[in-house]
Amino acid sequence: MTDATSEAPAPAAEPTARSVLVVTGMAGAGRSTVSNALEDLGWYVVDNLPPQMLRPLLDLAGHSDDRLARIAVVVDVRGGQLLSELKDAGAVDGPQVRLLFLEANDAALVRRFEAVRRPHPLQGSGTILDGITAERAMTAAVREQSDIIIDTSELNIHQLANAINELFADDDAPGVRVTITSFGFKYGVPTDADMVADARFLPNPFWVPELRAHTGKDADVRDYVLRQPGALEFVERYAEALRPVLAGYQRENKSHATIAIGCTGGKHRSVAVVERIAGLIGAQPGVVVNVKHRDLGRE
Repeated sequence: MTDATSEAPAPAAEPTARSVLVVTGMAGAGRSTVSNALEDLGWYVVDNLPPQMLRPLLDLAGHSDDRLARIAVVVDVRGGQLLSELKDAGAVDGPQVRLLFLEANDAALVRRFEAVRRPHPLQGSGTILDGITAERAMTAAVREQSDIIIDTSELNIHQLANAINELFADDDAPGVRVTITSFGFKYGVPTDADMVADARFLPNPFWVPELRAHTGKDADVRDYVLRQPGALEFVERYAEALRPVLAGYQRENKSHATIAIGCTGGKHRSVAVVERIAGLIGAQPGVVVNVKHRDLGRE
């Protein structure tokens, strides 16, 4: 059994093919946060699976392709059936199965339930603390058999997500996935953009007759745009300014970012600039870039 705390999360073995992680623990200890963090790491997450469905899921995982190589199953153990189901599942050949238990001290759990103004599922006509006490007794055997225990008492949701990232991320997994998209201001700024830049300070190839029908992906338009005064300086300095931002995203466990660069119609200048900046930030460690051209092809 491994006990991971907020001070020093214990190392976990790297997930192997057909790896299943069963996530359980105290109500209010952070199961939803762990579920989201694992999903961001590329795990296939099954939330609130009844314990009796664990065996069929393990059978499926044992015969699946690589798309289901890493499965996280979030299970409520108040039914008391999890250990028997795991024991039965372990009697057959199948994927590696590990058990992650989340807990927190009484004060932290009471504070969390009071913050959301919800009763504890087991408190009945009693207090929140009565429910927590009953749940501790009910889950004690599962906790004892767990491979990894994380005490979330002193962790906020970002710190817990970071702990999961340290425990279960592949060494080669990207720290942040960046979507960099060109767009036309006349069609509106992308609503999901984290950062927006404006390429309309550059001369518009639309007014050059031989370039009008082409796009920023074509060499003649790209060269025209990038040789304009200030173009390369903007591209290089903007890419450099993004370096500490993306590094900070990784430290804060923000796994996705969208950068939007616009021009008037989203066909020439922004496309050429996006293509060049994507190449520069894609060379940054821990960053994977996806390029989109939202308005390319519009009239």
